[in-house]
Amino acid sequence: MSSTEKAAQIKLMESQLAQLSAAPHTPAQDAEILRLQARVRELQAEILGEANERHEMTPMDRVRLARHPDRPYSLDFIHLLFTDFHELHGDRRFADDPAIVCGFARFEGEPVFIVGQQKANYKQRKMEDRKYRNFGMPKPEGYRKAIRLMQMAAKFRRPVISFIDTPGAYPGIEAEERGQGEAIARNIIEMMRLPTPTIGVIIGEGGSGGALAIGACDRIDMLENTIYSVISPEGCASILWRDANKADLAAAAMKITPEPLKAAGIVDEIIPEPGEGAHTDHAAAAENLRPVLIRQLKELSALSPEKLIEQRYARYCRLGAFVIEN
Repeated sequence: MSSTEKAAQIKLMESQLAQLSAAPHTPAQDAEILRLQARVRELQAEILGEANERHEMTPMDRVRLARHPDRPYSLDFIHLLFTDFHELHGDRRFADDPAIVCGFARFEGEPVFIVGQQKANYKQRKMEDRKYRNFGMPKPEGYRKAIRLMQMAAKFRRPVISFIDTPGAYPGIEAEERGQGEAIARNIIEMMRLPTPTIGVIIGEGGSGGALAIGACDRIDMLENTIYSVISPEGCASILWRDANKADLAAAAMKITPEPLKAAGIVDEIIPEPGEGAHTDHAAAAENLRPVLIRQLKELSALSPEKLIEQRYARYCRLGAFVIEN
């Protein structure tokens, strides 16, 4: 079976998993869910193993790694890198959103504020845990919680560290009714004004406005096998070619992997991953990130609030600039 056929099987089984999870559970259905999840992991490992044997990781291979169900999520990095983490909840308007975790902690002994998108419970990767976290797709109350607490952190000059990992903001009707677009736009505006250092780390998928809403930062870093894009490769292929199976072509054309994004000045640093990817060793992935955070926090903390905002504004004004050669 070719890698393309295996990818099609994975897509089919993920659709079956979604249907089974939505229905009332019976012991037989629970067993089938576990069997399908195991088979999906097996096929993903085979695809990635074949790519490694060929010594060529295509952009679509990187997409699969970014979505790997065993990758470390925000809470994994929080527990591995930080101490004294105290999670805070609620947007003080509607509800708490489990897809976004926020709280104060200490990094290398210094107080910081952390916000991160979470796709499943800490150390729990079952389907019900993913559903509880809405598969890492935040709703408006999640973004409002995040900016409320980021502004609190800024009052006390606490650096903000964002862990970005979402396929995109939740597109459901109820989210739109509660102002999803406005919440994302408001977060971007307010993050540009925060008088405190901000660092964004893409640890999986950096999907569209859902990622930007906690990612308008002074520095943006990407783990080696992550993506950052305005739309998924499948979505792009559906629009351009009306065929989601051409996602591999879209992934290559979109330049969504770390290297072209760094070359374009969108990303500051690429963090190497251990072994065949961060999913193989969470602790090693976290340790690779640690010195980068230490250095960037030191650089940014030396700047005045006015200089931080000035440089942040200039950074985002440069994005999208192009030169016409005669």
